[in-house]
Amino acid sequence: QVQLVESGGGLVQPGGSLKLSCAASGLTLDYYAIGWSRQAPGKEREGVSCISRGDGTTYYVDSVKGRFTISRDNAKNTVYLQMNSLKPEDTAVYYCTADSGYVCLTTPDYWGQGTQVTVSS
Repeated sequence: QVQLVESGGGLVQPGGSLKLSCAASGLTLDYYAIGWSRQAPGKEREGVSCISRGDGTTYYVDSVKGRFTISRDNAKNTVYLQMNSLKPEDTAVYYCTADSGYVCLTTPDYWGQGTQVTVSS
């Protein structure tokens, strides 16, 4: 049984930082492309970042480039999303995804349950 469990969300002031974690069970993250997507109220789900299967090439949506960093710890079977210089428009539910392909697709094989990130003063 595959599970992706996100943690690390919360309330933070603009300009602050959060680090999200995605812990996997039932699969080896290194064999999957792992992504972070987010969905804000009233908006469509958006792919934020992806780390490719194997070689770990990273990808980011333009709005988070230079502020977010995705990384993978194979020993812990966990993927992280370090989010710095957070803005109110980053407020959303963040989901971890796993795709058996090389890169993240819009229809991944597995989803986590999501973690809420709220950026507000």
